[in-house]
Amino acid sequence: MNQAQLDKVQNQDGFIAALDQSGGSTPKALGLYGVAETDYSGDDEMFDKVHEMRTRIITSPSFGGNRILGAILFEMTMDREIGGKGTAQYLWEDKQVVPFLKVDKGLADEHDGVQVMKPMPELDALLARAKTAGIFGTKMRSVIKSANPAGVKAVVDQQFEIGLRIVAAGLVPIIEPEVDINSPSKAEAEGQLLANLLEHLNKLGPDQKVMLKLTLPEQDGFYKACIDHPNVVRVVALSGGYSRDEANSRLSRNHGMIASFSRALSEGLSAQQSAAEFDGMMDTSIQSIFDASKT
Repeated sequence: MNQAQLDKVQNQDGFIAALDQSGGSTPKALGLYGVAETDYSGDDEMFDKVHEMRTRIITSPSFGGNRILGAILFEMTMDREIGGKGTAQYLWEDKQVVPFLKVDKGLADEHDGVQVMKPMPELDALLARAKTAGIFGTKMRSVIKSANPAGVKAVVDQQFEIGLRIVAAGLVPIIEPEVDINSPSKAEAEGQLLANLLEHLNKLGPDQKVMLKLTLPEQDGFYKACIDHPNVVRVVALSGGYSRDEANSRLSRNHGMIASFSRALSEGLSAQQSAAEFDGMMDTSIQSIFDASKT
């Protein structure tokens, strides 16, 4: 583990930029950015377009380690280059932004009110590749749709089981059991989630460090016990479909939580903008998320 990167993520003001949309959400992300499905054909061209978008974001003068602690990459982004370097290497060396990698393969079908992660048969090989590429940590997402004790337990058990394999590989996992913002039992599900998280956190050894990525809670300050936990490097918040203004407002009331937004970060960016317009919009967006994360 890189100590300078750990110190940065643990102690510095800022937030994590989530740049890890994968296959299913890519056409939607490109569409919001002003690139229509008629502008590319096939997956290869689609991923070229999305890499152009991510490269434009990462190389923008507004995007840097003074306000952004880390960036979560999709596997295909890690495997490509920016400025003649691997993306993870460029992020750290040129931008002082700590690189993370999304490692999950998507969600299984809903069962017991939740979606656990699909199997990851190639995880060990991917973690070895990530280490070689200069990746610091990982991210993996499950979804809780309703307050079902068996479902919530299954999500957290799976997240920590895989999380410990990631720790053993020398990386810091971001454990992300998202609670659906539209869940009719959101507050109750959050109560079940907190109890399960603390049970697992309290079993970790002193050197087993994890991060948590959680939906902004109904009750302000609800995850304080996680934020204060000695095994937790940082608790980050997902925007979960809230608008940037709503996400920032909720985040600013949850002291010690920082943002890890994707859609709320890229909101308002367009392929048609001039460099000045694009960088100006990025600067405004980054500053608003940075300010909400500082509280």
